[in-house]
Amino acid sequence: MIKNWQLGTITTVAVLALTTASNAAAAELKGRVIGVNDGDTITVLSNNHQERIRLAEIDCPEMKQPFGNQAKKHCARLCFNKAVTVSYSRRDRFKRIVGQVKLPNGHSLNHELVRVGMAWCFTKYCKDPLVSELEQQARNKRLGLWQDKNSIPPWQWRAQAAQAKAPF
Repeated sequence: MIKNWQLGTITTVAVLALTTASNAAAAELKGRVIGVNDGDTITVLSNNHQERIRLAEIDCPEMKQPFGNQAKKHCARLCFNKAVTVSYSRRDRFKRIVGQVKLPNGHSLNHELVRVGMAWCFTKYCKDPLVSELEQQARNKRLGLWQDKNSIPPWQWRAQAAQAKAPF
């Protein structure tokens, strides 16, 4: 049987755990975009510190893939030298922040790249149903990379490239 003081302690611990988890999920970074590495990776200067940002839930063509250069250029047109807000909850294995980037006009950079056909919905990591909806709309309109009926998703392209490099 749980006594009142135990219930209060359990409740306090649960509230602290939820508060800590939600604070971790709600980290925010504000700064100016000073570099566009490729279509889905940018560098933001925030408080005199550079942070590499990997756009969450999307995957742009690799630079050596068809539309890779166009994706990078389009990303740069949208965000280079602009003030952005990055919402994030984690870093990837390369120590990049993985996040959603909000442009000065309030639009999501992540969404905009998919909307114009410069990125895939990264289905393995995507939790936002709008991203897959935007991809389907771009496919239907044959925008950007969807002009090529045989476009290869970057995750498959990377796997094929790694396999080609592997010794037999």
